[in-house]
Amino acid sequence: MNAHAPASSGTSGTPSAAPAPGAVPPRDLPGERGEFLRSMAEQRANLLITVRGLDDEQAARRTTVSELTLGGLLRHVTQGERAWIRILADGEGRAPEGMFDMDQYRMREEDTLAALVADYEAAARVTEETVADLPGLDVTVPLPHSPWGPPETVHWSARRILLHVVRETAQHAGHADMIREALDGASTTARMVPPGSAA
Repeated sequence: MNAHAPASSGTSGTPSAAPAPGAVPPRDLPGERGEFLRSMAEQRANLLITVRGLDDEQAARRTTVSELTLGGLLRHVTQGERAWIRILADGEGRAPEGMFDMDQYRMREEDTLAALVADYEAAARVTEETVADLPGLDVTVPLPHSPWGPPETVHWSARRILLHVVRETAQHAGHADMIREALDGASTTARMVPPGSAA
């Protein structure tokens, strides 16, 4: 990794938010790294709300004209987050195995929803550890070449990679919300209140 100008390690003064239900609690880090981890935890929690209370058959069911399912989306966001954090941690510009595999969007017959959620939580913990170990978000790394990218090597900062992961997660949480609503009418907004709480 090339550290051009490590970010300040001063505290942001922002109080730590309580972990959202179903999410890996973010580490209480100062500055931008802490802000990223809190934002990421919120987006993960929103995505996990869409699979709350479902069985394996429901998670694998198509509910729109799209081929996407809740289980498939969960598998994709897990693989996507894991791939981008591996690119950041390795800093060598290699594409992690399976990064461009379109099968990652599919919930396979051998998959269970519980196992997919556990794998997503495991990927989240690796993200937490990697971000905690960064000297700052100005660190830059080369990106792997992709079929749709330019022929020359492109470098991104850790900040841009992490923002990309947040954006991808938020985008797919929106997809998942529509799939769940088409399944049984449940919406993420209505289900953000933890079960048993007064709304």
